Amino acid sequence: MPSTLFRHPDAAAPNIAALGVILAGYPAGIWLLSRSGWALPAIGVLLTMLTLTWSAYFIHEFAHLAIFRSPAANARWGTLMSWINGSCYATFDGMRKKHMRHHVERADVITFDVQAFLRRLPAPLRGLVLALEWAYVPAVELIMHGFVITQPFTQSGRGKSKLRMLAIVAVRAAAFALLAAYSMKAFLLYALSYLLFLTVLRFADCFQHTYDAYPIADDAPIPADKQRDRQYEQFNTYSDIVGLSNPVLNMLWLNFGYHNAHHERPTLPWHRLPAYHRELYNDACAQVITVGELLASFHRHRVRRVLSPDYGVVLPPGAPRRADGFIGAVGVSFLTAV
Repeated sequence: MPSTLFRHPDAAAPNIAALGVILAGYPAGIWLLSRSGWALPAIGVLLTMLTLTWSAYFIHEFAHLAIFRSPAANARWGTLMSWINGSCYATFDGMRKKHMRHHVERADVITFDVQAFLRRLPAPLRGLVLALEWAYVPAVELIMHGFVITQPFTQSGRGKSKLRMLAIVAVRAAAFALLAAYSMKAFLLYALSYLLFLTVLRFADCFQHTYDAYPIADDAPIPADKQRDRQYEQFNTYSDIVGLSNPVLNMLWLNFGYHNAHHERPTLPWHRLPAYHRELYNDACAQVITVGELLASFHRHRVRRVLSPDYGVVLPPGAPRRADGFIGAVGVSFLTAV
């Protein structure tokens, strides 16, 4: 029976296991957050962060119809994952549609130009955002999620969307109020877990593309100002993996770091990406930049990145500190590109 549900013949075991970790680990992690002492709550923070992260990347898998044979099943599970990680303010179809444009048009097609928004802010407010980013608070990502929530109320003719948003906000606010009433400690540690989850996602998103970004609210095409073919796609895509010999650590992102392989075959499921990467690329591939090489850049450019007009530069393989000039992107999460 499971083999008939999944798109790929070898998909049942890894996906049942991973989805089981999310569905069991998420409530278990929250329960651990409320325990006395700090050892169990610390485990709870890590477990909650992991399940939030995996649920986000499973939305990506479901958006590509990479898990189940049925598009409806992928949509249902994608919606469920969005309720776990808090991206349910956007519809699954909305996230999927914008992400498909990312692949088809080979650009970062976004709705909200966060850099333009920040430049228009009064200097003290803009300075506050930059100060929070300096302190490793993912303020830009929180602004992006806030935009998704307010979007139905800033556009005319979206009565049903407004009611839907009000209902979702009410349900989630009630859930968090209950958590705070049960254990304020768990509530605060959940907030910490969520911020860590956003940081994990933004690290991956930061260095995976040097695509042009276009704020487009409707179905208008991007400018035809250059040839965006498969060569352009691969050249402007990077695989930010922990290392080719670290399969366990690469699972933190559900193998999302094998990003060039993903763009070569977008419907290939997460558990096949490491093998497919090795099939396509050698160890000296210029598009592979390890997490170890990127950590210094992520730290050094964390404030500059917010308003930077470009992504910086990446030196050829073998060059010392080749990723130090890689500034990266901000505000391009597939969870908020709706």
